[in-house]
Amino acid sequence: MRCERLDGGELGMQLSRVRAISFDLDDTLWPFMPCVVRAEAALTDWLRTHAPGTRALLASPTALRDYRARVDHTHPELHLDFSALRRASIRAMLSDAGEDLALVEPAFEVFFEQRLTVTLYPDVLPALTRLSARYPLVGLSNGNGCVHRAGVAHLLKGSLSAATLGVAKPQAQAFHAAAALADVPPSALLHVGDDWRLDVLGAIGAGAQAAWVMREPGETPAEAGTTPHAAVSDLTALCALLAV
Repeated sequence: MRCERLDGGELGMQLSRVRAISFDLDDTLWPFMPCVVRAEAALTDWLRTHAPGTRALLASPTALRDYRARVDHTHPELHLDFSALRRASIRAMLSDAGEDLALVEPAFEVFFEQRLTVTLYPDVLPALTRLSARYPLVGLSNGNGCVHRAGVAHLLKGSLSAATLGVAKPQAQAFHAAAALADVPPSALLHVGDDWRLDVLGAIGAGAQAAWVMREPGETPAEAGTTPHAAVSDLTALCALLAV
């Protein structure tokens, strides 16, 4: 467990004002890439069986991600809705392969079932249980993970996504919505996440405070030395920081 305060700016961290906590989901509460790898493998197998015209397209190991990137570029209106983006990319592949577009939804369901099957980091459930006894907790994600499927919904007041909000982190409105759900002003919110730009800078820009989860310590952004935030290795360290 590693926990430290990295105070920057004139005031630095003011943990005494924290009255609610919002959490990013992917790579904060559970690892993200194993879900996607498993989901794309399941989708590939399903398409090869049920839509054989896609086999040639799927010969490239990056085919699914290439189609998703292409649709993301050509349909910016889907940028905030990862599920809609995935459906559209499946539709594009089926169309290129001359396959029945009625297969879009069953194919997506195969993908999404695996996407929602997550394994919490070992520290998450004990830490959320402790933290929820003192603070209202809220999920705040740009993705389409599900706190119910993850088994933590009972510890949260609710969960918000970019798709439901119509705005995404690092936009201030996303953090303001999380604060409103927790029934506190943004200044009383502590946001916890793994992404420096989306989570830390976004939260601070919205008038909240931030705890940066560094499960795999890497290069520290230059502005970290002047940005008031806390850095923790996991949620057990967050509990220690907040004396919970």
